Amino acid sequence: MKILIIADPLHTFKTYKDTTYVMMREAAKRGHTLHHTLANQLFVSDNIISTQATPIQFLGAQNDNDKNWFQAAEPFQAALRDFDAVIMRTDPPFDLQYLYATQLLTLAEQQGAKVYNSGQAMRDFNEKLAILNFAQFTSPTMVTTRAAQVREFLAQHGDIIVKPLDGMGGMGIFRLTQSDPNIGSILETLMHLDTRTIMVQRYIPEIVHGDKRILIIGGEVVPFALARIPQNGETRGNLAAGGRGVAQELSARDREIAETLAPQLKARGILLAGLDVIGDCLTEVNVTSPTGFQEIMKQKDFDVAAMFIDAVERGL
Repeated sequence: MKILIIADPLHTFKTYKDTTYVMMREAAKRGHTLHHTLANQLFVSDNIISTQATPIQFLGAQNDNDKNWFQAAEPFQAALRDFDAVIMRTDPPFDLQYLYATQLLTLAEQQGAKVYNSGQAMRDFNEKLAILNFAQFTSPTMVTTRAAQVREFLAQHGDIIVKPLDGMGGMGIFRLTQSDPNIGSILETLMHLDTRTIMVQRYIPEIVHGDKRILIIGGEVVPFALARIPQNGETRGNLAAGGRGVAQELSARDREIAETLAPQLKARGILLAGLDVIGDCLTEVNVTSPTGFQEIMKQKDFDVAAMFIDAVERGL
């Protein structure tokens, strides 16, 4: 296959933990040709969705900090439909530029490109709001622009989580209790004086056992979750926020949630999704650039990257 990866600059990858890196490694091992571009390099020429694609030779990292794991050739202009697969791996935030990129990807799909995940799916599935489609699996949740409503929710539940809709890696997430002296300033910061929508959820105390990332690939559930366990004194389990990743088998509830969502996600054009589950509750559905491959691969000897490239190949 001729594969185009839309991702952040390759020299910024932390190869010892980056999921896109092991996707590329597996594809290269199978003899597929790799190309890289940035989301902001997509453009329209003669009504064809195109980009500046850089051919990549995969060399492999020799150590955790090796930035020379690839060799780039001269970039060239190419239509997205000329690639066998286009894999979108640009990290959030899901801002206007990201939105425009997904719209161009949808147009490219109409022109024959195979895009994973589809542009339409990434627009439809805001990673926070998507859980509202599966209310049977969530803790009490509110979405609002009004700080007064957040205060009412806090008074009702006593211990809550507030977070923006467009962040990643735990950015902007706060835990609030009624005795917190900073409620006003936190809500002003997050909500920009009642002009920005946020999500509010009842605090789930099982976070101390980990925020579990469950991967779904091509409608199939990966049999291990990555429990991201918060540091002492920290509410967030995200690895980017210092959480410790522990791979573990799925619980019966984990599997119930994942197997319920899997066929629906596949039907919507989502090849790869990362569900976040705390305790028995679904808290997010990640579809932009889900991570966690390497930790599961190393700790459980289960080749998630191979499962992903298998799914890409089946899709063609």
